[in-house]
Amino acid sequence: MRNASSRDAAADHSPTQPDPAPVPRDRVLAWALWDWGSSAFNAVVTTFVFSTYLASTLFVDQSVLDLAGDDARDPALVRALAENATVISTALAIVGLLVAAVAPILGQRSDGSGRRKFWLLVNTAIVVLSMVAMFAVLPAPPYLWLGALLLAAGNLFFEFASVNYNAMLVQVSTPKSVGRVSGFGWGMGYVGGIVLLAILLALFLFNVGDPATRGVLAIPTGADGGSLDVRLAVLVAALWFGVFAVPLMLRVPEIPPTRRTEQVGILRSYVLLYRTVRALAKRSPQVLLFLLASAVFRDGLAAVFTFGAIIAAQVFGFTFTEVLLFGIAANVVAGIGTFVGGALDDRIGAKNVIIGSLICLVLGGVGVLLVGDAKSGFWVTGLFLCLFVGPIQAASRSFLARITPPGREGEIFGLYATTGRAVSFLAPALFGVVVSLTGDTRYGIIGIVAVLLLGLTLMLPVKPRPAAID
Repeated sequence: MRNASSRDAAADHSPTQPDPAPVPRDRVLAWALWDWGSSAFNAVVTTFVFSTYLASTLFVDQSVLDLAGDDARDPALVRALAENATVISTALAIVGLLVAAVAPILGQRSDGSGRRKFWLLVNTAIVVLSMVAMFAVLPAPPYLWLGALLLAAGNLFFEFASVNYNAMLVQVSTPKSVGRVSGFGWGMGYVGGIVLLAILLALFLFNVGDPATRGVLAIPTGADGGSLDVRLAVLVAALWFGVFAVPLMLRVPEIPPTRRTEQVGILRSYVLLYRTVRALAKRSPQVLLFLLASAVFRDGLAAVFTFGAIIAAQVFGFTFTEVLLFGIAANVVAGIGTFVGGALDDRIGAKNVIIGSLICLVLGGVGVLLVGDAKSGFWVTGLFLCLFVGPIQAASRSFLARITPPGREGEIFGLYATTGRAVSFLAPALFGVVVSLTGDTRYGIIGIVAVLLLGLTLMLPVKPRPAAID
């Protein structure tokens, strides 16, 4: 006789109804190509290129730069950079509040309307247009607010698009393949980011000799060159995203309207959302517990990438080029882990993939503390950490897709986005607290490990059972 944990694992990866016919492979590929294309926004805009561009001295007043000279620690320069960073962080904080407040009802309103793909198209188009507009952000202080506004707009509508995209997972998979398909999509995102970043680095961003130009195309850089290298890189990234979003729009069918076709206003939508949350709390509390647990450990996952580069540079002495190379390697490893994790998801269950990967992440985090100052030690432990980031992200998406009632995917994935935003301060705050107390950036990893442990603890009692809402 199987024990309770065996029953839970079986429920996690076994279909609750007869498995329908397999989804055509070209439809799955078309869906996953959106992930491939969207990596342009994640890698180029929010991580490596545009956000770094806005945070640079290019947006500091020239009089401050003249006074600072070569002194990077000049108080006026440090203060000016901090003020610019505050502008960017404030814009993104407002985005977080808007996503938390609006994402669930947008998903809810698209569920019964039969317009899920339509709203994905609209939100994707707005993201691409915001990226195109970033070309107009010249390297001068007056353009900082424009850049921050476009960065915020892109992030906002990218989150909205992701709600509908994630909800479409059930349209391109069956109960037996949902884990593999989710992992395939997430893995495609990692690979797409690697390919695009490598192209942009070669063409526009690497210093290949002349300090006034970048890339093999010798694109002008810096204030004198109008930072054309960065602006062209973002423009190409916008084209990349737009092109690879097209197959989904052509090949994945729209959902049909359901019985939930009553026309309700915005305020009524919040009433319905409250009823959903109340019903989940009463009849399916494990869903709310999963949303909480996943919000916590997803914040830890984000911190692995966000602060990994900082630890590499400040603790292990990585140069900017070495950080970029490590970033590419990290995405390769994360992509491999995601493809493997997706296959395991359908065999042993999404919960087991999440639990096992979180344990390995905790061990890897401890390893960073024990390897000394050798760069080789960080390469090994850092890449080991990255190996398990993707499987957790993909398995979380498939886990939620499995337990969500048909026709409520947009609403539940909207809650997924909201809960993720609600605790997104946790890992950065703990990282900062530990660094402040110890005076050593290396020990900031303790804060990240603590968040991952908390997420693991919250995930252990979650039961992978279909939610009851109505």
